[in-house]
Amino acid sequence: MQRNAINLAEKFAKFSEHWSPRVVAEMNNYQFKLAKIKGEFVWHDHQETDEVFIVIDGAMRIDFRDGSVELQQGEMFVVPKGVEHKPYAEEECQIMFVETRGVVNTGDAGGELTAESDVWV
Repeated sequence: MQRNAINLAEKFAKFSEHWSPRVVAEMNNYQFKLAKIKGEFVWHDHQETDEVFIVIDGAMRIDFRDGSVELQQGEMFVVPKGVEHKPYAEEECQIMFVETRGVVNTGDAGGELTAESDVWV
């Protein structure tokens, strides 16, 4: 068992790509992932799992077909499984999200923003 703290700032400094999640820890079947986001993502859902968004630095919005939620640094939101959503950040935003291992970031939507799963940083 490793007994080193995970420094999020150091982890964020190791990558620059937007919409490319990086795993920093696992707990049971859940992965804690970091991502830098900017601009619009794609409409998608995750049929098998909820998804937790935590804003580490910056601000973002999560659009839903019937509204949206704005998140600022230090805030979090849980998107229930099966709910279609589209993240957006006007300026670069650093987020952590928590979801089960193996979840595809674009759900069934696919496309050019689909990232490789289980990439650790």
